[in-house]
Amino acid sequence: MAGGIEVADVFRRHGPAFRAARSEHLDRDQRRVMGAIEACRTAALGGHVRRCADCGHTAIAYNSCRNRHCPKCQGRAREAWVAARRAELLPVPYFHVVFTLPAPVGAIAFQNKAAVYAILCRAAAEALRVIAADPRHLGAEIGGVAVLHSWGQAMQHHPHLHCIVPGGGLSPDRTRWIACPPGFFLSVKVLGRLFRRLFLERLAAAFADGGLRFFGELAPLAEPRAFAAHCAALRRIDWVVYAKPPFGGPEQVLAYLGRYTHRVAIANSRLVAMTDDAVSFRWKDYRQEGRRKVMTLDAGEFMRRFLLHVLPSGFHRIRHFGFLANGHRAARLALCRQLLAQPVAGRQGERDAEPDDHRCAPPCQHQPEPDVCPCCGSLSLILSTLPRAPPHPAAARR
Repeated sequence: MAGGIEVADVFRRHGPAFRAARSEHLDRDQRRVMGAIEACRTAALGGHVRRCADCGHTAIAYNSCRNRHCPKCQGRAREAWVAARRAELLPVPYFHVVFTLPAPVGAIAFQNKAAVYAILCRAAAEALRVIAADPRHLGAEIGGVAVLHSWGQAMQHHPHLHCIVPGGGLSPDRTRWIACPPGFFLSVKVLGRLFRRLFLERLAAAFADGGLRFFGELAPLAEPRAFAAHCAALRRIDWVVYAKPPFGGPEQVLAYLGRYTHRVAIANSRLVAMTDDAVSFRWKDYRQEGRRKVMTLDAGEFMRRFLLHVLPSGFHRIRHFGFLANGHRAARLALCRQLLAQPVAGRQGERDAEPDDHRCAPPCQHQPEPDVCPCCGSLSLILSTLPRAPPHPAAARR
C-alpha cells in the first residue's frame, strides 16, 4: 500500500496484533490514543449527512476524534491558537532558544514523563528569566512561549523544549523597554550552566519526595547513593542550549508557531508505504546536514515509537512564562505596547487565561452551517445526523 497513507491506517491494520503482543506494556493513555486515532472520521464516532436541496447530491462526513496526538485533528486547534498569538506579538525581534536533555536524563524522563517533562519546562523558563534579569546580561523581565517536543525525526525519544522569546523586556521599575543587542539574545553557555543546575536541583528534589521511579536498566538508580552519583556525573557534562538567529518578522514567528505548536510525532504527509509487516516514512538525518532519507520499520516498531510520545493525561505541552504568563499577560502586554509606542486598537484574543493546550479543538458541531454543493454550487442541507456505531467487540477489551 503506497500513497495517501495515514497513521490511522497503520493502527487500524496492525493495531490488533500490536495490542495482543504488548498488552502488558501499553498504559491507559496509549490505549486511548490508539482507539481515538483508529476511530477518527469513521462511523464509530458518528457524523452527519448533507444533501443538496437542488441536485440531490449526498455526502457523508464523520466526526473527528479531536485527540491532541491525532495527526488529522490539529488543524483547527493550531489555527485558533496561532490567531490568539498574533494578537500578542510585539514590534521587536523574536528569538528561538532550544533546550535539549542529555541522553542519560532522557532515559530518566522516559520512565517519569510527567515529572521530568515538567522539570524541563520550569527549569528552562527560570534559566531564561534569571539570566535575562541579571544586569550583566540584559537586566530586564522577559516573557516567552515554550513548546515541548519529545521526538526526533525518526520518532526516537529525544525530549527538548522550543522557546520563542521577544528580544527584550521590561526594566526592573517597568518604566522602560530594554532591547537586546542586534542579533544577540543571551549567552547560551551561561544559559546552559544555569539550566543544568536548576534542572538537577529539581530532579534531586523529586527523587527525595519519592516522585521518581526506575525500572529495567535504571533500577539501580532507586538507591540514593547511586542516584546521587549519577547526578554528579551529569553536572560534569555540557547541556545543549541552542539559540537560532532572530526571526525576520512577525509573520515568520507565526509561521514557525503554526508548524511546531500542535505537531505530533509524525505527520501523515511523511508516510511513504505500508505492507503486511512494515511502514516506510521520510525523515531528515541531521547528522548528515539534514539529508532526506526513507526509513522502513516493522509495523510494531513504528507504532511503539509513535506511542513513546503520548503525553500524560492533562499535561500542558505549551506554556507561557515571564510577562506572558497567564496570570498577568494582558496587563504586561499593554505596558509593553505603551513603552514601545505600539497601537493597541483592533487587538483581540488577548487574555490572561485560555483553554489548555490538551483540549485540542472546539467540539464538533452536530449541526454545522450549510455548505456549498460541490456538484451544482447551491447550498447543501443537513439531511440527518448519524449516531455513533456500536462498539466493536474488540474495543470493549481495550
